[in-house]
Order: sequence, then structure tokens, then C-alpha cells
Amino acid sequence: MKFSRTTTMAVAIVGALALGSTLTACSSDDDKDKTADANAAVTLDVVGLLPGAKPEAQQALAQEVTDFQKENPNITVKTHDYEWKATTFAADLAGGTLPKVFEIPFTDAKTLIANQQISDMQDQLSTLSYAANFNKNLLQYGQGDNGHVYAIPAKSIYAVGLHYNRDLFTQAGLDPNKPPTTWDEVRADAKAIADKTGQAGFAQMSKDGTGGWQLTVDTYARGGRMEDGKKATLTNDATKASLQFLKDLRWTDNSMGANFSYDWSGINQAFAAGKLGMYTSGQDVYTSLVQTNNINPKSYGLTMIPLTGSDAGVLGGGTMAAVSSKANANEKAAAIKWIDFHYLRKYTKQEAAAKNAETMVASKQPVGTPELPIFSQQQYETYQGWIKSYVNVPLDQMTTFTSKVFDAKLVNEPAVATQDVYKSLDTVVQAVLTDKNANIDQLLTDANTKAQRAIDAAG
Repeated sequence: MKFSRTTTMAVAIVGALALGSTLTACSSDDDKDKTADANAAVTLDVVGLLPGAKPEAQQALAQEVTDFQKENPNITVKTHDYEWKATTFAADLAGGTLPKVFEIPFTDAKTLIANQQISDMQDQLSTLSYAANFNKNLLQYGQGDNGHVYAIPAKSIYAVGLHYNRDLFTQAGLDPNKPPTTWDEVRADAKAIADKTGQAGFAQMSKDGTGGWQLTVDTYARGGRMEDGKKATLTNDATKASLQFLKDLRWTDNSMGANFSYDWSGINQAFAAGKLGMYTSGQDVYTSLVQTNNINPKSYGLTMIPLTGSDAGVLGGGTMAAVSSKANANEKAAAIKWIDFHYLRKYTKQEAAAKNAETMVASKQPVGTPELPIFSQQQYETYQGWIKSYVNVPLDQMTTFTSKVFDAKLVNEPAVATQDVYKSLDTVVQAVLTDKNANIDQLLTDANTKAQRAIDAAG
């Protein structure tokens, strides 16, 4: 059977994760879940787009809300701009300023469940016809000790890739169709871009947990790990090599520009504006670059991050939809309908897939950005067929990623105290990029102590 590039990628990573497809339905003991009134008028606050999203993206979302409300006339949906940040999320959730339906990383659901901050959605999820078809190894991230589902996989698994600006490659005398395949080549290309264009050749996120996240990406790519069970292992050789690489780019090559305080949204903005040549992030970031940052599709390229060492791997993750524990029964019933309509139905029903793609294309939004399956590999292949005629993203400029990622090992994020581990590493990345005399060994020793403390506290 002939697969598309994105389907081949999906098949490979499903295999790498040994994904299954069984959901055991459990009935909830929460009496208030049984009191939902199907005809009650409900106003549901949900997350929308990133702050600063283009009018066309807002238009597409508004049309989706209109279509949803036609199908569910008793539900009024109000969208709110939203960007998950490790530094503000906990306070926003505790303060009650988040919408009733919000998005979280896979890594955060277990903590929120344990803290009783998100709702048990098992009964509501079980009303969906495809509830038994989720990949169980994804679903388990959002399950409590009782086996109930609290957070629902909403956006497909991502694998981190190397994003590069084809225009800057050309201006630097590099071939944009031959992106770097080794870290030495990344360094050489970054220096060429910086020397010949005056822009940063390579940039690294460094704050709000993103510095630790991307340093973990770099570590995995060199065969290291940040945790071994419940033991912090931040002082491993791969992490040291990753930091030395950044130090060399910054202080020896002067190829990282002048901004060393990027978060996720900030680095996306700089990249789309043509101010940097390369950076690492999830392969699905192209959609955000279009919706929020107005990137020129012709300038965009995606390739594999270099992998070296016998245990080298690509960091993978994803996003789940969760409902506040403060939601009442009617809001929870409305929430599952929105989660179905907004996130998931397009993968399971041809009419919904076509409608979603039509709406996105009409609003000049991307359709076909590489993603990985929430459900079975077979279902994802079917979905790809449904939207094939609507695809408008430059897949030919992503082939050095989509044709190779299936050969790589996909590695989950650190399992225990994930965000605390990342935060402990932010200061390390920042120090290396701002202090020429930064002592990598000492910085990592101090960070490892902080990370271990957080891991122990997490139990």
C-alpha cells in the first residue's frame, strides 16, 4: 500500500509507542453527572486561539462556533485567547480565570487529577461513538487511579523537528533543499547565516519552562535522559554536550543573535519575521506560524533534528482538553459536545473532516500540517484521504522530516515533576547564553538538586 509522507510518519510513531486501541468504559460515581439537563441553556467558556491570532484565523474559529451552535442551540460558546505557560497556568487555574474548557500538556494531567482540579469526564466521554477507539497509551496520560478519563487527547502527538528559514539559507549560500543532518552542520550553517545575513543563525528557547524543554530535546537527540525512574539525571554527558554546543554557537561563533530570552511564542514570532535561521520545536508549529505570525510559506522548511548515539531519540508530546473541576453537570455535558465538535470529530467522520477543511481553506488557514494520530493508524489514513484535496501547506518543504522521522525512536517527556525539571534547567540555559564563563558542570549539579527535590515531592 502506498502511504502519504505524513501517513508514513504516523505509522512509524504509532509503532514506536506500541499504541493500542482499547478504552475500558467506567461509570462515574459522581451523582451530579447524572443530573445534566439536555435542554438546559448553557454558556460555555472555552479556549480559542493564541493571543494575536490573525483575523482570518479568528474568522475560521467564529464560523466553527456558529456551526456548533446551530447543532446545539441551547449552548452558547464563548472563546478566549489562550496560551499555556508553565509560569502562569497554576495561578490562573487556582484563581478561576481560565475558561471551563482548557488545554494542557500530556505531562500535566496526572498532577491536576491528583489535585482534583479537573473534572472526571468518563461518563461524558462514553457517550461518544468513537470512545473505544482512542490509542490507550495516549489516553492513559489523562486517566486517574480509578481508571476514569479526566483529560482527553485533543491534538495529535508531535515530534520535535528542526525548523529552518529557506530564504536565509539561500542568502547565506546554503542549499535550502539540503538542510543540516548533523549538529556540526547545524553549527556551520548557523555561522554562515549569521556572517552573511546579519540574522541569528540558530536560536534557543530559554524561559517559562521552554529552556528546559528544548534542552531535554537536545539531550534526547544525543542519547541522554533527564530522569531514570524517580532519579534526576541532569548531569549526564549528553546534556553537557548540548550546553557546550550552545556555548560554542553563542561565544565562539557569535551566531545566535542578541536575544537570549525567548519563550515559545516569542521564538515563533522572530522566526516568522525572518530574524533567525533555525530552531527546534514540535513539527506541528507551522499552523501557529500561519495563524498568529503570518509566516511566508515559501520561506519555511522542516527537517529532522540530528540524532547521534545508540540511544538517541526524538522528544514527543501532545495536548489534552480538560474541564475545570468547578464545572457543573450541564457544563460538562456541553463541554464534551464541544470537545467532540472542535477537536475530534473531523478524524472520525468524513463530513466533519471536509467541513472543517473547507472552513479553514476559505479563511486561508493551513490544512494538512504534519500530525500524528490520536486514534488508530488506519483511521488516520482514512482521515488523510478525506482532506487530501484541501491540503494547502508546503509538504514538499518538509520531506526531510516526514520521510525520516519513522526511523527514529520517539521518547516521552520526563515522567515525574516534568515542569519543575524544565524550570530547573531554564536558568542553566540562560546562564550559558549570557555568561561567557558559565560553569556547565556546576550549573547542572545545582539544577539536578532542584529537580530531585521536585521529583521527591511529587512522590
